[in-house]
This record gives sequence, C-alpha cells and structure tokens, in this order.
Amino acid sequence: MLHNVLIYEYLIVFVVSFLFVYCLTPFIMKLALRLNFVDNPSARKMHKKVVPLLGGLSVFFGFMLIVLYETLIQPNQGFSYSLIGYLSAGFLVMMVGLIDDKKPIMPSIKFFWQIIVCLIFIHTNKLYVLLGPWWITVPVLLFWMIGLMNAFNFLDNMDGILAGMSGILALGFYAVSIMIKTPTTHAISSYVALLSLGFAGSVFGFLPYNFNPAKLFLGDAGSMFIGYFLSTMGILTGKMAVNSTQNNLYYLLPILMLSYAVFDISLVSYTRKRDGRLVSQGGKDHSTHRIGTAIGSIKITALIVYLINIIIVLTAIIVLKLNSMWMLFVSTFIYISAFLFFGKKLDNIPIVIPKNQLKQPKEAHL
Repeated sequence: MLHNVLIYEYLIVFVVSFLFVYCLTPFIMKLALRLNFVDNPSARKMHKKVVPLLGGLSVFFGFMLIVLYETLIQPNQGFSYSLIGYLSAGFLVMMVGLIDDKKPIMPSIKFFWQIIVCLIFIHTNKLYVLLGPWWITVPVLLFWMIGLMNAFNFLDNMDGILAGMSGILALGFYAVSIMIKTPTTHAISSYVALLSLGFAGSVFGFLPYNFNPAKLFLGDAGSMFIGYFLSTMGILTGKMAVNSTQNNLYYLLPILMLSYAVFDISLVSYTRKRDGRLVSQGGKDHSTHRIGTAIGSIKITALIVYLINIIIVLTAIIVLKLNSMWMLFVSTFIYISAFLFFGKKLDNIPIVIPKNQLKQPKEAHL
C-alpha cells in the first residue's frame, strides 16, 4: 500500500511540473521578446531567424516550484541544509547563465562562479571525503561538475537535443534511485527521486516549444543548469550505488549514464586541438551536427540522440539490477569501443568551420 502511495506521489510530481512549465513557457516567450532577450543568427548557429531565449528560466521555475511545494506538503519534513544548498547553487548557476545570455561574460569569470556553485553543492551535501581525502575528492568533483556543465552547454546546439536527452537521463536517475533504496539510503533516495522527477517533468514540459523548429531556446541559463543538475545526480546516485553494493567501482555507473555528453565534448576537443582550432569557441562540429549533416534532418538527429541515451540508461539499469561487476566492466568497455568507432566515422563527415574557431596567427617580431 505504501509503495502504491509513493508511486502516486512521484507521478504527481512529474505531471504537475510538466503542466506548469508547459503553461508557463508561452508567457516566458513573450517576456523574452519584450525584453529583447533573443538569440540572433550567426555563422556558427543553426537557426536562420531571431529566436527568444529564457527557456532556461522556464525550466528552472518549474523545477524549483515543484520541489518547494513537495517539501512543504510532506509531513515531518522541512527544508534540509542539503536541499537549501542544492537549490541555492542551482539558482546561482542559472543566474550566471542568464547574465551570460544577455551580455557574454569572460570565460574566467564564468569559471570562477562555476567553482563557487560546485563548492556550495559539495559543502551542503557533505561530500568532502566522498572519494577519500578532501584534497583528492574536491578536485575530482570539481572536474566532474564543471566538465559536465560545459559539456551540456556545448550539446545545446540543435533544436530539442538537450531538453529531450536530459529528460531521459533524469528518468534514468529516478529509476536508479528507486532500485537501490534501502532503509539506510531511504532519505537520499527519496531526495534524488523528487529532484529527478521534478526536473524531468520540467524539461519535457519545455520540449514541445524547443523541438524543431524551436520557438524558444534554453540559453546558457538552461544548459548550465541542466549540466549542474545531471552532474550532481551522477554524484548522488554513484554514492548510493556504492553504499548499496559496498563496491567503489560502482562510481562507474553515473559515468556510463552520462557517457554521451562525455563522448561529444571529447570528440569536439580532440578534433579542434588536432586541427589547430580554438576549443572554447562554439561551432558546427559537434556529434549532433555531424549526424545531422549525414542524415539531413534535425528532427531525426534529435530522435537518434534520444535513442542512444535510452539504450545507455537501460544498460545502466540492467547492470545495476544484475549487480554484476563483470557486466559493468563489459558494458563500459563496449561503450568506450562503440564511441571510439562512432567518433572515427563522424570525424569523416564534412563540417563548416566558422571564423570564430580559427586561431589568429601571431604577428612576427621585427
């Protein structure tokens, strides 16, 4: 009976967050146009006309409000220190992205605030010694979180890709949190389940407006918040999986779940460095752009990326269900091999190189 009640509550979280964002987004679109919060076409972008931004604001509001509401109505439950810290860090990273959307800020300043966001999450969730001494744990978690915030920022390059993909991954984290719930992990499992379903409902509520042809973009506010959310869910589910199995190698599980984002940023970074181009500048050379060039359809490209991530999530769930280290190693090896093969094939697809990716030649000294 209790299990059925929990499923009902979780379903309500998903449905309410979906409907809220779906109904809120048209008003956000009008606000973006009124404030001239728009993304203009350029050589490195796919769209050919002005598109309003602020989609990230819509997703964040939906996520924040459903989490606050569920926390308030639950009996004998208040705002924990970890939840306050989590939402505060999420709000901060969204605001940094929002400012960057309106007037681009220097990469060093953005990097500084990303570090602050990560440290807030690590501190309020007491993760200083998650992987051993703090001087090992903190740098590793910073590298993981900042790397994924930028990886998902990079992946927000075609209509509907990031919104749909992140919703699928959030549902995957929800499934994992439910599967490894035990009396000792009940609190953190419920915490992750609530956050995951609130987030999934929010991005899926936004997706109809973002799927090709997009009427509204996520912007850096949305993509960086998504990167923050998925990177932190990876840390928390990894912690739960390790505690549940008593095996530290299960930290590989979230790496497996988020492997497509790791693959895309690795492909882009490698090919740009190899070809003498700037890694930090946006361009049309991501895995999604290359798939789109080969397929000739943005919609089908999005569906292919969704399918890849569904397969990855299902693989992670099966590995966890079987509780087999052998399966975890085999799956990890198979995906590494598949992505290397896939990357090599994608590398042969012609790309457009905008001027902003070309390094300026150094002036000769007389």
